[in-house]
Amino acid sequence: MSGTKRNADSNGCNGTEKDAPPPTKKMSDGGNATTSDDAATNEQSSKKNDSLTSKDYYFDSYSHHGIHEEMLKDQVRTRTYQLAILNNKHLFEGKIILDVGCGTGILSMFAVQAGAAHVYGVDCSGIIESAKRIVKDNGMEDKITLIKGKIEEIDLPVKEVDIIVSEWMGYFLLYESMLNTVLHARDKWLKPGGVIFPDKAVMYISALEDEQMKFERIDFWDNVYGFNMSVLKEAALKEPVVDIVDPKHIVTSADHILNIDLNTCTEKDLSFSSPFRIQAERSDYVHAFVAYFECAFTNIHKPLGFSTSPQSKYTHWKQTIFYLSEPMTVCEGEEITGTITCKPNVGNVRDLDIELDVKFDGSRSKVDTHIEYRLR
Repeated sequence: MSGTKRNADSNGCNGTEKDAPPPTKKMSDGGNATTSDDAATNEQSSKKNDSLTSKDYYFDSYSHHGIHEEMLKDQVRTRTYQLAILNNKHLFEGKIILDVGCGTGILSMFAVQAGAAHVYGVDCSGIIESAKRIVKDNGMEDKITLIKGKIEEIDLPVKEVDIIVSEWMGYFLLYESMLNTVLHARDKWLKPGGVIFPDKAVMYISALEDEQMKFERIDFWDNVYGFNMSVLKEAALKEPVVDIVDPKHIVTSADHILNIDLNTCTEKDLSFSSPFRIQAERSDYVHAFVAYFECAFTNIHKPLGFSTSPQSKYTHWKQTIFYLSEPMTVCEGEEITGTITCKPNVGNVRDLDIELDVKFDGSRSKVDTHIEYRLR
C-alpha cells in the first residue's frame, strides 16, 4: 500500500516516513515579528513535533487524500480486489469481515456489496474520519463499523472473523512492514478455515541495462557544475530507486527470491536471505538489478492476481531498482549468481536494510561485490 516514492504513500496504515518539521522561528527585529500568541502557538507546535516519532508521521501521511487518490486510480490494484470480492459472493454472504488498514473504506464497501453481514474496518490514520462520512454517504453505516487505532492495540466487538481483507503491499513488497499487522490480525481473530484476501505473494529479481538513468541519478554527483560532490554519490547508491522500468531494458531472465503464503507464514519469514541465478538473454551491460512482485487470490472460485513486473500494466508500486557502482559486461547465455538479504532496519522497522552479494565470471567482465542498501 504505497504511494509515490519521495512524495507520499498509500492506504490504511501505510505511508512514507517523514522527518519532523523544524520548530517555527521568530523573525528578528525589523522583520515580520510574531505576536506573543503566535509564539506560544509555535512553541506548543514545536513541542508537539518534538514528541512525535517516525511512526506518528508514517500514520499521519495516510491522512492526506492524495495518497488514497493515487491508489484508488490504480486500476490494476483496485479492480483486482473488486473482482476477487464481488465474484465470490458465496464466501462473503452473511460473513463477518475485517478490513486491515481500511483507508477510505473501499474494500469494506466491496465486501458489503458482496453480502457481508458486517465489516469492521481498522485504520490508525486520520483518513478514517473521511471514511466514516463516505460509508454514511453510501448508506452502509449499519453494515460497516470503522475503528481508529492500531490492530495490535484495539479490541473488536467480535471474537473472530470469517475473512480478512487488506491491501498491505509496499514497495519491494515488504516496505513499511504492514504485513506484520495482517499476520497479527490473522492470529488473533481469523477463525479456523478463514480466508485472507490476498493470500499469496511472490517477489522476483532480474538485471537491467540503465546507463542513462544511472548517469542522471548516480554519476551526476561526480561533476555538479564543475564541483566534485561524489560523497553524495555513495549515499545515492545505497538508496534503491522506485520507478517505472522499460521492459526493453531487461537484460536477463528472472528468479524468485521470496514466496509468501499468508495462511501460514510468520513474522520471521519476512526477514530473508535468498540465492538467485539469472541468465543473460542478450549481450549487453548490466547497471542495476530490479525487483518486483505478484499477488494472488487463490482461495476463491477462480484464482486471480496481478503483477508489478516491467512487462505488466502500470501500478503505483512500480519497480524497485538497485544500482551497481560499476556496470557488468554480459554476453548472451552467461549467468549472474548472487544472494539478496532483507530485514527491517533496527532504528526504524518500517524501513528495510537490503544487501546484495553478486558474483559474475563472464568472458568480458568479472564481478564479486557486496552492496548494502536502505529502502526508506
